[in-house]
Amino acid sequence: MRVLLDESVPRRLARQIQDHEVRSVHDVGWRGLKNGALLRAAQDQFDALITVDRSLPFQQNLSKYDIAVVILAAKSNRLADLEPLLPDLQRVLSEIGPSEWILIGSIRPPES
Repeated sequence: MRVLLDESVPRRLARQIQDHEVRSVHDVGWRGLKNGALLRAAQDQFDALITVDRSLPFQQNLSKYDIAVVILAAKSNRLADLEPLLPDLQRVLSEIGPSEWILIGSIRPPES
C-alpha cells in the first residue's frame, strides 16, 4: 500500500510502518496544502493518508475521495505518543479500503 503521512505526523513514523511504501507530505512537496486540496492530490498517488487531524471527517466528505484516511488519536503528535498505536495501524492498513476512514486510539480526559 502507498501511504502518505500528513504534515502533522512525525516523518520518523514512516520508518516504523512495515510492508508499505510510506512518504510524507514534505517528501512530495505538498506542505501547506489545505485538507481538500491535499486529499484531491493524494488520491491519485496514494492509497491511504495518515493524519492526527481528528476534525478532518467533519470538515471533508471523505467518501468522495478515492483514498483511505487513518486518524491517529493520541495525547500529542509526538512520536513517543503515536508509537503505541502502530500495531493497530499496521492491521488497519491491511484492511481499509478507498473512501473509508477510521480513528485509531483515544484521548482520555484530563485527570482531576
